[in-house]
Amino acid sequence: MPGVSARGLSHEARRQLAVNLTRVVTLYRSILDAYIIEFFTDNLWGTLPCSWQEALDGLNPPQLATLLLGKPGEGEVARYRSVWPLTLLALKSTAYALAFTRTPGFQTPSEFLENPSQSSRLTAPFRKHVRPKKQHEIRRLGELVKKLSDLTGCTQVVDVGSGQGHLSRFMSLGLGLMVKSIEGDQRLVERAQRLDQELLQALQKEEKRNPQVVHTGPRHRPHHVVRWVDPTALCEELLLPLENSPQSEARLLLTGLHACGDLSVALLRHFCRPEVAALASVGCCYMKLSDPGGYPLSQWVAGLPGRELPYRLREGACHALEEYAERLQKAGPGLRTHCYRAALETVIRRARPELRRPGVQGIPRVHELKIEEYVQRGLQRVGLDPHLPLNLAALRAHQSQENRVVAFFSLALLLAPLVETLILLDRLLYLQEQGFHAELLPIFSPELSPRNLVLVATKRPLGETFSVLETEDS
Repeated sequence: MPGVSARGLSHEARRQLAVNLTRVVTLYRSILDAYIIEFFTDNLWGTLPCSWQEALDGLNPPQLATLLLGKPGEGEVARYRSVWPLTLLALKSTAYALAFTRTPGFQTPSEFLENPSQSSRLTAPFRKHVRPKKQHEIRRLGELVKKLSDLTGCTQVVDVGSGQGHLSRFMSLGLGLMVKSIEGDQRLVERAQRLDQELLQALQKEEKRNPQVVHTGPRHRPHHVVRWVDPTALCEELLLPLENSPQSEARLLLTGLHACGDLSVALLRHFCRPEVAALASVGCCYMKLSDPGGYPLSQWVAGLPGRELPYRLREGACHALEEYAERLQKAGPGLRTHCYRAALETVIRRARPELRRPGVQGIPRVHELKIEEYVQRGLQRVGLDPHLPLNLAALRAHQSQENRVVAFFSLALLLAPLVETLILLDRLLYLQEQGFHAELLPIFSPELSPRNLVLVATKRPLGETFSVLETEDS
């Protein structure tokens, strides 16, 4: 998806971008703030301008992917069946122009061409127990952290929210970095320690089988710490050096792979401490940000009208636009899930008007169910009588609007990257207001990992650092 590169934007250009984003988000807030499951109860289609309805009505999913989301199928050329209203074209152009680009400096990763489940860029021991998406992420982020560590002279990496330790293991046992892993869940830490031992044994066996392959670099096992990091207070454990790194010489690099909600904000605040020389953070789960506290962080964004991002907008910013566009191109029956759920909401509201948007546990194989069968199962899951009399004619009428539901959801997805851009831009401006230097890089393939923008910060000007960090995959 085209967009604006955060790199190279002046401080004033970043401020102006924030102004533009808040204006656009305010203008289209009704779309961003809508819940697709209320498509029928709140007549969401009727909230769109009539000219938009005419342009979008009847478009099938592949046409929506191509014409609205700008994701044509291979060899496909965009062809409009009618002249779209200028306001809809302006929305599309604005969404493309103001969002940070999520296209990395490398092509679709070649690492999975031979085997879609095994990265060719990781040796077998580092792939074990790791899904393809995570293989791609730990390799890309780990290699960036290694380059950043070398460029800034950091002596220790602190992996915050380390989970089962996949990134920590790759950075320590694969790249030779000194790593401290901090995770609040004792069970995950115990699992990480078991996997550490398993990986060490696998590496030792590999060396015995291939004695000609000599491991020349240091091999440090990650140091695991069980500790919750409070986003509102400094965590001294996070800042303490390891025993073999004297306090006076410690230069820390903080990293977090998809640091959830306020955890990514905590990383920014800890970066302000003198012990920390660099930061490489990939945020996630924006809906879990504290309000206030997690956003806005910068004085500039805090002073802008229209800066408010309620829960629904932040939750929408976590959706996978590229993955959904691919689903649209395939036009599979799974796309009807939103339509079915919206139809179920009408039945729930008739039975219990006070029950709004209840959580419905996943109903398996939705595409194989008739709409009335889905509704009956859904009623049971929310504690209502599954044998309630159903208006089958109304349900069929809802089902006939499936493409409209998909079109409205696609509009919301088109705008969602603007919300993510504003959140991340606020973080860049916050760091700049503290006198630091920060950039954003698309580091992962967005098809594999939708939250693919890494915030890189240093205490001194980055200079030529990014020419090294942005080295393309071979």
